[in-house]
Amino acid sequence: MKNRKSWREKMDNPDLPKLVKIPLAMQKRFGRGFMLVPSPREVDALIRTVPSGGLTTTTEIRSKLAAEHSADTTCPLTTGIFVRIAAEAAEEDAREGRRPVTPYWRVVKDDGSLNPKFPGGFESQAAKLCEEGHRILPGRGNRPPRVADLPPSRSAQR
Repeated sequence: MKNRKSWREKMDNPDLPKLVKIPLAMQKRFGRGFMLVPSPREVDALIRTVPSGGLTTTTEIRSKLAAEHSADTTCPLTTGIFVRIAAEAAEEDAREGRRPVTPYWRVVKDDGSLNPKFPGGFESQAAKLCEEGHRILPGRGNRPPRVADLPPSRSAQR
């Protein structure tokens, strides 16, 4: 049986980042051009720049990465996966006593919704955001909890 990679080990991918032509199936949404497939380390590094009390979204992360690489867009699927890897690696680091850890809890969805796939789910992310001064609105029905004070999007990436 092969040992499972740690989240920290998943941060290292020697084949990334890379630019690819926007796949045909994605051209209706993103147009033609080049798409960045970022590396987990790049995503982690951007999350680390969000100050205490600040927030960012995956869309903002994608926009910044695309600009850094002169790409037309950044792959939304891999970026979301790499945000999750950064979150899990941060929790591994915390359990091992490493500081500072990547403040993944500062990444929210475009509408301010919290991420159920983060370590500890909504509850943990909400608690960390409240510690930093944010107010969390409860979820209703199928809608997840969200940050009450999310400023209007600073970037509008297709």
